[in-house]
This record gives sequence, structure tokens and C-alpha cells, in this order.
Amino acid sequence: MRLVVLGGGESGVGTAILGKKKGYEVFVSDFGKIKENYKEVLNHNAIAWEEETHTESLILNADVVMKSPGIPDKSPIVKKLIEKGIKVISEIEFAAPFTKAVTIGITGSNGKTTTTMLTYHLLKSAGLNVGLGGNIGKSFAWQVADNDFDSYVLELSSFQLDGIINYKPHIAIITNISPDHLDRYDYKYENYIDSKFRITMNQTEEDYLIYDAEDEAIANWLTKNITKAKLIPFSLNQVVTEGAFIKNNKMEVKMMNHEEFSMETESIALEGKHNMKNAMAATSVAKLMQIRNATIRESLSNFQGVEHRLEKVLKIQNVQYINDSKATNVNASFFALDSMTTPTVWIVGGVDKGNDYNELMSLVHEKVKGIICLGVDNKKIIDAFGNVVDVMIEVDNMTDAVRMAQRMTEKGDTVLLSPACASFDLFENYEDRGRQFKQAVYNL
Repeated sequence: MRLVVLGGGESGVGTAILGKKKGYEVFVSDFGKIKENYKEVLNHNAIAWEEETHTESLILNADVVMKSPGIPDKSPIVKKLIEKGIKVISEIEFAAPFTKAVTIGITGSNGKTTTTMLTYHLLKSAGLNVGLGGNIGKSFAWQVADNDFDSYVLELSSFQLDGIINYKPHIAIITNISPDHLDRYDYKYENYIDSKFRITMNQTEEDYLIYDAEDEAIANWLTKNITKAKLIPFSLNQVVTEGAFIKNNKMEVKMMNHEEFSMETESIALEGKHNMKNAMAATSVAKLMQIRNATIRESLSNFQGVEHRLEKVLKIQNVQYINDSKATNVNASFFALDSMTTPTVWIVGGVDKGNDYNELMSLVHEKVKGIICLGVDNKKIIDAFGNVVDVMIEVDNMTDAVRMAQRMTEKGDTVLLSPACASFDLFENYEDRGRQFKQAVYNL
């Protein structure tokens, strides 16, 4: 069997290693450049590769193709593969049959990284032999090749879910759904929603779907479609008979055949309404995985949070600098702005993914004293908020953004990097953007 891997990044190299171990003839092809450390790994494992090109004669003879999540279905080589009827799948689909481990799959427009990290923290703290992968950390396929975990917590993007055929998580979480990546879904929101719900398409009556009961897109989908999985909702505002909810400043989780769980919300390390939802989702998994209440409480109280997600960097002259670089869509920036309690200078901008900034208008009116546009093309942001805030400045690098923000602040203010956009116009990725922000703050 010939396995062709498109993309020589983390998921591609991990898939190549697993494929080689399982007896496939493997070829890796990347239209861009492959990082030196990955080239060394491929060479060490005697795996053939190419970069800066796709040689069709070496690709279109594949039995199966693993496509890295960043490569769109519209790319010419993928179109040719599909025309030839060659199966094109994601890393998750390729790797899952090679492990007997239980998988917990977590998707959503926002909150999935925090929920994934918190779920992993809960299971790991309880002594479970658990791996962390998917859209985060080390490649799932690579771990399946090298480790023998009993369970995996996987952060799954819509792009990864688009490439599954038979994969099913035992426990699935959909944190929420809001418009994102619409450029990859023909600018149709319903296509993106359907993509997210692929996480439950193969689940059976023995599996679970944990979801936000107050999310409009999720609720609408569930009224029109059927999943065989057992539904476990979580809610901030309504008491549910089975699932998780907040009542009288307490988080409560009730499930059949499991001891009830409760904890004061003020004892939970994460702050903000959106993080209460993430905590309810992760705690629901912990209960299904038979983890003791005392262990769950301890883990929820000592969790450190996620880098680049509402990360408090420094306080300088009583101005708080917050790195929320992971906010790559409007909904994520909504959560960030909503949690601000002081006058805020907002650093926003990047590669627009079909954003509607009207959703943020009331929050900008209420909380934002100045906006710094950090992007190559800031027209949409300027059109949306130009008449709403007193000061609006355009910059094209992070150092200037942070320096200008410092000039615009007074004691007691906050500087918030929450771009609401992808990062690829000026940065390698959102991590690079967040690190540059932190460095610029340290240099003040």
C-alpha cells in the first residue's frame, strides 16, 4: 500500500512515521518548505520526501493520501486526487484504527484549546495513562506509533473533521459554534456547522456528545438532525436534569450512575463565563471517565490556563497587558472584550476570514477607549469602528503596536491583544504573534 502525505509539518511527519511502521510505502510532499528538524526525522526513518513542489507522478499513484489540515480541498493536487477516486483523509482518520485507546474528541469555534488542556489536566492528575494531541502538541499519529496510551484527548479542527470517514470519539465535545473559516466553506455558515457535527456522525448509543445547551447553532442542528450518542448538555443559565450547570455560584454535574459533583465557581482557577463553560465540559468528561470528585476539585483549582488565551503578561505603571493572540475570530474577541473590567486599548487585525464586526459594537462602545489596527489591510475594522472610538491608529509591526498602546493608556487601563483575525499577513502563526506581543511588552 502506498501512502502519500501532503504537508511536511507535525501531522504530516507523524503520519509518515506511523505509516512506515505499519508497512506502507510512504512519500511526503510539501508545496512549501519543510522545517529542518522534520527533514532530519524523515531522513532518519528513510522516508522519501520533496519540498516546494508536488510531483504528480509520485502522488497520483497513491492508495491513500493524508492531507494536512492547512491544505484546502480546492488546491489543484487535491482536486486531481479526488477526480481519480483516491481516498484523501486526515491524520486522525489514518491513525485511529492503529490504537485501541479511548479517544475524547473536542471541537468548537472557541474554547477548544482550553477545554482540551483542562480535560487532559483532569485525566492526567487522576493518574490515567493519557496522551494529548490533534490540533495541539505532538501529532496523534506520531504518538500512536511511539506510545501506548490508554486514552487520548484530541483537539479537532473542522479541517481535521472534514477528513474523517469512520473515526468516532467515545466522548465528543462541541464547545460552541460561531462563524469561522468561512473562506474554506464557500462562505456558507451551514457548511461550517455541518463540518463541526462530523465529530458525532459515527458515534453509537454507547458514546457521548457533550455540548453547550445555549448555543443557537448547536441547538438548531440538534432539532433537525439525529445523533445516536447520549446527549450531555452544559448550561450557564438553566438547570439540566442530566449534564452540567451553574446554580447559586456553584457548578453542578449530574449524570446517571455517577456520584453528583458540585464546586463553588470562585474556587475554579479559570475566570470568566466562557471558562465556566469550558470547565463544565471538561468536568463532564472526568465524571464519565470515573474520576473521583476530590481529584476533579483539586485539578480545577490549580489549572494554569493556556498560553495566548487571555494570558496576563505584565502590569506596567498599573496598566495590565493581556495576550489573547489565539482569538482568531470575532466570537473569541467577543469573549475577551466581554471579560474586560477596565478601559481597554484594543489591538486588533490580521487576515480577515469573513468577519462581521457588528457583533462587537456594543462592547466596543462600552469598554474600548482606543483601537490599534495591526494588519496589512485594516479597511473593514476602520469602517466598522472609526466613528465609535476616539483614537484609532494603524501599525504594521508588533513593537509599534505595543508602544502606541502604552502612549494611549492611563493608570488602571488594560491593553488587550485580541486580533479577531488570522495572523498570516505579518506573523508565522498566532503563537508567533503572541510571543512577539509578550516580548514587546517586556521591552517597554
